[in-house]
Amino acid sequence: MKAAANLPFELFVAVRYLLAGRKQAFISLISLISVLGVAVGVMALLIALALMTGLQAELRDRIIGAAAHVYVFKVGGIQDPAAELEKMRAIPRVTAAAPVVLGKGLITSARGDAFINLKGVDPAAEAGATGLGRALESGSLGGLAAAEGVNGILIGRDLAQALEVKTGDMVTMMTPEGSTNTPFGPMMRPRSLKVAGIFSVGLFEYDSAYGFVALDVGQRMLGRDHPDYVELRVDDMFRAQDVVDTIVARYGPEYLPQDWADLNRNLFSALWLEKMAISITIGLIVMVAALNIVASLILLVMEKGRDIAILKTMGTSTASVRRIFMLQGLIIGLAGTAAGAVAGCALIYVLDRYKLIQIPVDVYQISHVPFTLQPEDFAVVVVAAVLICF
Repeated sequence: MKAAANLPFELFVAVRYLLAGRKQAFISLISLISVLGVAVGVMALLIALALMTGLQAELRDRIIGAAAHVYVFKVGGIQDPAAELEKMRAIPRVTAAAPVVLGKGLITSARGDAFINLKGVDPAAEAGATGLGRALESGSLGGLAAAEGVNGILIGRDLAQALEVKTGDMVTMMTPEGSTNTPFGPMMRPRSLKVAGIFSVGLFEYDSAYGFVALDVGQRMLGRDHPDYVELRVDDMFRAQDVVDTIVARYGPEYLPQDWADLNRNLFSALWLEKMAISITIGLIVMVAALNIVASLILLVMEKGRDIAILKTMGTSTASVRRIFMLQGLIIGLAGTAAGAVAGCALIYVLDRYKLIQIPVDVYQISHVPFTLQPEDFAVVVVAAVLICF
């Protein structure tokens, strides 16, 4: 009580009014409901932002972990791969370059078959251009080289489970371009390959439908005389657009580069739009709570009409009386925001740490919902909630 007496006059009266006695218990109940409303709104908004941010970051990291930062196509094709690679490595920020051929194929084992995207790569260059080497669970990129007359293939974990194969097993690959003419018409010629390794990048699209072979093997199986395009790795993935602009400016319009953000623009635009829509929708909860604060203050003013008259008779200015009730609204807002922020951060940590929300991996590409709360999102939510309540 002595400590409360040391508070500024307006703040002291505001706190006393909020801690109403039995006669004003209804007003105290409304104030408590207002605090809870703000807390729920802030908590829900923080969780929603953390969910969308975590989902976007997780998909981005997994996509980039399995792919290059920049893809360079050329009008007329990559006729001289060695010269093109030298050109690309001379671009600022480019740390690695690798030639690629890409096509479709049918892979068959003794226990199953599946259509896959067959990618021919240079094992040495691919290790630097993408994160394939780090994604290997067994085997190695070096295993793609022919051994004992049999070429190797790397397949995803989900594909390996579907085919019921493991590293060292034999599979058969057929491609439309590898067909031969027979008296009965064109027929695809099967080629035997050895599973040189199994990778997992965490994206169902890659782990269930991609296979990697050596570049020369891929060219033969897909009927290509030269690579389809060149993959680039840059030192900063968020500066990939600078590399795209440099390639066009330096080598002309016959080069058609695309960065990872451009290739996945629709996905990330949709995620950003969902994040904004969810934020606005849940933000309305805070607005509703703010209306409760207005209702409680109106009731309090009506209840304290006699007290206000006495205060003004004693010389209290109208501005000072106004500050009393403004401080009450601010205290409710601060209490609700603080409670919601603490509860929201705690729940975000538990949900992300223990992966409590599981989702179908074949639909959403990931097995659980990740939560990542960015400091700027936290600051915006807290400041906005306090300002709305004030």
